[in-house]
Amino acid sequence: MSEEQLLSLLQGAWGTVLLSGLTLLLGGMAGLALALARVSALRPLRRLAAAWIQLIQGTPLLVLMGVCFYGPALAGVGTVEALPAAATAMLIYASAFLGEIWRGCIQSVHKSQWEAAECIGLSRWQRMRMIVLPQALRMATPPTVGFAVQVIKNTSVASLVIGFAELSYNAKALNNSTFQPFLYFGSAALLYFAMCYPLSRWSRALERKLHAHRR
Repeated sequence: MSEEQLLSLLQGAWGTVLLSGLTLLLGGMAGLALALARVSALRPLRRLAAAWIQLIQGTPLLVLMGVCFYGPALAGVGTVEALPAAATAMLIYASAFLGEIWRGCIQSVHKSQWEAAECIGLSRWQRMRMIVLPQALRMATPPTVGFAVQVIKNTSVASLVIGFAELSYNAKALNNSTFQPFLYFGSAALLYFAMCYPLSRWSRALERKLHAHRR
């Protein structure tokens, strides 16, 4: 493999990291809002959030990519660059799944914790921020990191629909010009592993730290 080809793979890996980072940051913010809406005291808000989550979870990511990339042009708004379109589709996708993961973790906090916080005069927001969310965080760590790994791998969908130059796109381009699939796709697999494995290690360390703090 030449230096230029290796650089192309590393540039693709950077595209994967960039898209994954934007997805987890923005999708995480939207997912937290959805999770809080799902446990809100307002029934219409709970139903609206639930409907949104069911709609997005029932829509393939491939379709979301196509809508976000081609939709504005078809609506006469204008064209959208590949990265903003891919990030928008991915954050919509991530918000629904993270929202449901975190909703389950929030509701897994024992009811007695909510009642005890209410008895000492804490407002609903104070109960959520000081009592419920710290406990939910411990339970949310493993599924959240697992989903983050899925996000990293699902960025490859962006190359199929809108031609965003991430890792699998660049590996495919190199293979098409050299016909050495094992070399380039194998190298891409190693780079994906290098991105995902540290997340798993960090997750285990964070779990140990959070549970030690609880004890």
